Amino acid sequence: MASIKIPTPLRAYTHGEATIAVSGSTVKEALADLVTQHPELRQHIYEGDTLRNFVNVYLGEEDIRFLNGVETALEGDAKLRIIPSIAGGVGA
Repeated sequence: MASIKIPTPLRAYTHGEATIAVSGSTVKEALADLVTQHPELRQHIYEGDTLRNFVNVYLGEEDIRFLNGVETALEGDAKLRIIPSIAGGVGA
């Protein structure tokens, strides 16, 4: 079964769980299972039916945007990570 590592700011919506076991043969199906298990996450990772621009999903060390996006196929024990973009910094 695949798993998704949840970043610390979103763990409030997973009852503090850092890693969630999910089912699905694609990233899209795995994320759908994640938000089925933890519905409060949906508004934080989706805008409508698409991932929010600042939400990055990695399969292992690869950003899914450089693979096949949410249609990327998953092996049985795939490890996904949600990594929100961080803005800010100091200007010159």
